[in-house]
Amino acid sequence: MSAMSSPPFGGSNDVPAVFPDWSPYQDLDSAARAYLRDPEVALDALNGVLRGASVVSFTLERFVNEVNGVWQEVVICDGSRLVLWHGEDVAPGDGPVGSMTSSLRVVPLSTVTEVGCRRRLTRTPAGQARVDSIDVYLLLSSVDDAVPPPGMGDDDSRATVRHDALRFGKTLDDGGPGQIARLEEFSRVVASLVGRPTL
Repeated sequence: MSAMSSPPFGGSNDVPAVFPDWSPYQDLDSAARAYLRDPEVALDALNGVLRGASVVSFTLERFVNEVNGVWQEVVICDGSRLVLWHGEDVAPGDGPVGSMTSSLRVVPLSTVTEVGCRRRLTRTPAGQARVDSIDVYLLLSSVDDAVPPPGMGDDDSRATVRHDALRFGKTLDDGGPGQIARLEEFSRVVASLVGRPTL
């Protein structure tokens, strides 16, 4: 694991909850270096999977979780796959100070069965509509393994099988208009590729 750029816990080293804006950067490398705390860790993991494949679209997320550790995410579409990287600080007591997890997930676009995008619009005093939040989901054909199927170790036989989904959101307060627009662009790119022959 590469060294992290700052310690995640403790006193005056607490990580601020407001992060730089990545939305002006059209290439993944620049956006990740502007926004993520640990861009080298993320880019090294992602490049190991991409191996020269073009990045068609991407979205980034970063926030401070309940234990004041940083959670980071990069989601890339390369035309045939979604490649997801997550980095998360380890909770105090679960490892040495400054520890984090780095994980990858690769999802073929052929497993995306539905793309949904919901925008919330508000009106300016002049009556003009503007987007103040966006929620995107990608429904997958895989089953959410957190929900046991009926009759499989669950006393409630009414348990339902639920498909896995990837969810993303941005608001004016969390990301601003630029990141809202970039997430909407990401959802449109993925939606345009779903159901088509892969690149």
